[in-house]
Amino acid sequence: MQRWTGLDAIPDDVGQSVVSIGVFDGVHRGHRSILDRAVAAAQERNALAVVVTFDPHPAKVVGRPVPLMLSDLHRRALLLADVGIDRVVVLPFTREISEWAPEEFVQRLLVDKLHAVRVVVGENFRFGHKQAGDVDLLARMGEEFGFTVDAVPLLTGDGVPVSSTWIRERIAAGDVTAAAAGLGRLYAVSGPVVRGNGRGKPMGYPTANVDVGEEMAVPADGIYAGWLARAPSFENPFGERVRLPAAISIGTNPTFDGTERRVEAHVIDVVARTPEEDVNDVLDLYGERVSVEFVQWIRGMVRFEGVEPLITQIADDVRRTREILAAETR
Repeated sequence: MQRWTGLDAIPDDVGQSVVSIGVFDGVHRGHRSILDRAVAAAQERNALAVVVTFDPHPAKVVGRPVPLMLSDLHRRALLLADVGIDRVVVLPFTREISEWAPEEFVQRLLVDKLHAVRVVVGENFRFGHKQAGDVDLLARMGEEFGFTVDAVPLLTGDGVPVSSTWIRERIAAGDVTAAAAGLGRLYAVSGPVVRGNGRGKPMGYPTANVDVGEEMAVPADGIYAGWLARAPSFENPFGERVRLPAAISIGTNPTFDGTERRVEAHVIDVVARTPEEDVNDVLDLYGERVSVEFVQWIRGMVRFEGVEPLITQIADDVRRTREILAAETR
């Protein structure tokens, strides 16, 4: 899959395309109901399946509250490739673009650049200045410019629309199981492994401290069973993907009067070779970009009266993590 950033990066000889447009944050099951239809239509027409997405989020440019993100741009592109999208156009969203009338948006992007023969969007799709354009306008313009429009109904689960907003709410509540059901895969955050306070190592439970961007949706404070996935899935999407079982802590470490909210993963059963080493040394994680995948919430964050009761609780967290992950892999 190729990624084109900006209109000028799109080749003149792109040929015919089937286009989907949206932020597609998280590329969840609702998004895939649209994307799968676009990929199928492209294959039928021997055309390119193209997604147009935006960076930064349009809300940031027009002054609306910016939602926490379910995936960064790089992760989003990989997920789009996984569903069969051939090309991703990243449109740098600027004040100028936000002021394009719907007609200008269609002419400059869909007609002049992408030579669209079909446009596949959600039934509530809006576009152009102040979101003045809707599916009906898009269809009328398609009749003028020679493309058809497929408006896909919203996907629902248990009567609730599968949307990025709903998934964010589940993540904020710590319900990573429900979030995974909406996404169609485990929810994950990513970032480089950085040095923390080193408190876990003396207790026998060293952790990888993952520096997650402030723009990302992070689950509620607590302890989770999950996986730490190593860099090949990010830096080399065709390389071997390595997943390591992990007990994950999110919070400020209240037992130690911490103030900084952190995502820390204790990789289970990694043994140091010397007293000076910890899990990050053994696995050579420092500076590496990893992802942390959440399987199940175990408990809330608690302040303990001393280190010994905390160590006892961590041992139980690790035991429960093993049980949960063993059940997931059966």
